[in-house]
Amino acid sequence: MIKTRTRNHALSKAAASLCLVIGALASTAAWAQLPPAQTQNGVEYVSGGIGKEESDAFKAAQSQYPLALTFASQAQGSPAVAYAGNVQVVVRDEHDANVLNVTSPGPLFLARLSPGKYKVFATYEGETQSKQITIASEGSVDIRFLWKRPASGAD
Repeated sequence: MIKTRTRNHALSKAAASLCLVIGALASTAAWAQLPPAQTQNGVEYVSGGIGKEESDAFKAAQSQYPLALTFASQAQGSPAVAYAGNVQVVVRDEHDANVLNVTSPGPLFLARLSPGKYKVFATYEGETQSKQITIASEGSVDIRFLWKRPASGAD
């Protein structure tokens, strides 16, 4: 009886260890799916989010970046929202100097901005939207841009 309890206890410990290893590997796999980071004017950024794995990786990494942008479009009269890509992103500091001016190929965009006040411009299919933001020394600012589109078949 004591031998059986000892063996069951050892098996339980092994199973718990295996679960921890699997969890760690799954977490590492999500991070591995982020596209390579790029830098412009000393600001590191990453863009993408195409496909579930890459989208999940962006969501997991979001807290590590002070700025997170999401781009989407919606046809008028439709409840469906679709991710938008090929968005021109311009970030200007409080002195109106360009900090970033890049095209985001995917619907998700993360940037390591220094603390301060900025204006973010996002242009999709010729329509520009802008938002004022303040980046604090801790945390992440999550901004979503949504473009309304004419209903399908509209002239």
